[in-house]
Amino acid sequence: MRKLAMALAAAFLAVVPAAHAATKLTITGAGFGHGVGMSQYGAYGYSLKLKDYSFILGHYYTGTALGRLDANPEIKVLLQGGKKAVSFSGAIAAGDIKLDVTKTYTVRRGAGGLVLRDATGASVGTTPGPLRVDAAIGEPLLLHGTAVPGVRNGLYRGSLLISASGSSAMSVVNALDLEDYVRGVVSGESPSAWPVEALKAQAVAARTYAMTSHAGGGVFDQYADTRSQVYRGVAAETPNTDAAVAATTGQVVTFNGQPVTTYFFSTSGGETEDVENSFVGSDPKPWLKAVDDPFDSVSPRHRWGPFRYTASQVQRKLKRYVRGHFQRIRVLQRGVSPRVVRAQVIGTGGATNVTGPQLRSAFGLYDTWAFFTSVSSKAKKKARKPASSVPASDPSGGVSPGVRAASLRAPRIEGTISPARPGRWVRVERRVGGRWVTAVDTKVLRGGRYSVAVPAPGVYRVTYGSATGPDVRVH
Repeated sequence: MRKLAMALAAAFLAVVPAAHAATKLTITGAGFGHGVGMSQYGAYGYSLKLKDYSFILGHYYTGTALGRLDANPEIKVLLQGGKKAVSFSGAIAAGDIKLDVTKTYTVRRGAGGLVLRDATGASVGTTPGPLRVDAAIGEPLLLHGTAVPGVRNGLYRGSLLISASGSSAMSVVNALDLEDYVRGVVSGESPSAWPVEALKAQAVAARTYAMTSHAGGGVFDQYADTRSQVYRGVAAETPNTDAAVAATTGQVVTFNGQPVTTYFFSTSGGETEDVENSFVGSDPKPWLKAVDDPFDSVSPRHRWGPFRYTASQVQRKLKRYVRGHFQRIRVLQRGVSPRVVRAQVIGTGGATNVTGPQLRSAFGLYDTWAFFTSVSSKAKKKARKPASSVPASDPSGGVSPGVRAASLRAPRIEGTISPARPGRWVRVERRVGGRWVTAVDTKVLRGGRYSVAVPAPGVYRVTYGSATGPDVRVH
């Protein structure tokens, strides 16, 4: 028996390891957005089930009721920033200066403040600023150039507020009534062809959000893009969305009688998330709790992936989060949904703590509802020791030592899968004529390890569920 053990040990030691294992990361997930509050596709799904907007809003904003505003306040929306010149038309006045509604005017910075000129270049007036530009009642203003979120030569209701920003630039803010603002938001956030109850829910959520969030301090209230909510001015007004706004005029979501912040987003993946788990570090809010979202599956982002990255691609995306060479991502905490709250990026030089939103941003993922599977693989060369040095039979009646030794002498693939359950199957595929065909199956060992003999030299890869490992050449 001692000779047998020595022979097996010699055969094992004769297996020469190849270079450091290569790693591939596969990401799968669900949802699109931050996951807090109302899922727009979920609201659409509920409307297809003939649920009205009050039911939809009550479902997504726990413990809330509908209230009504006493007034139609002014909302200020940032349209342009960092501008050297601002041009507009359709105005009847700029401050105290009367203008010709048919002409185009341009504002630039000057020694005395903001200088207003007509199309010929003649000065019309100078003001220290800010300059308020008004149209005739009920008529929109035309703002030349591109405004956030990509609207070119857009029409806007209300007034334009032009003010100095920085040492030489200007910003343009659209100041308008809340109801006109909501008209410019609904179709920017939800398709105008959706059922009217979904559009009503969007109108109330947008109105409430505008009343309870302030992004720009004293200069403006709302961005015109997803930093607040998408606002496109008159270009967003459609008969369907205008009807939804009119049918809900003044209505807002309230909790204990007060309007509350109504976050919304595209797709939940089947469940929304507690606000503190998505906006990591924020305080819990009783109306922003995770809820089931049974009809969100109508969304094209209900499930997504797999997205696959080589270790070098991961290294470039994660940058400062990787210490040494990337190995895997370990999730430490998931939310209710289960979106990633906290995780660690594991490298050869140690671990770095990250949040789910940081991972989402680094990889450009649709959502933090994500699963990260790392597969590392390397080939081992077959032994140089001749097979005849190992006995061909086992007197004990067990597995033939000769078979065991032959397996050890055969070329092998080994590595680790993280996360992985011991006992689950791993498929090893071989590339044949440009296609991947199954070569052999094996099972995950303790610690996510696997090791399997392959039948012949060639190019192989390991698959585990939707995850695939790197291509490995076995000689």
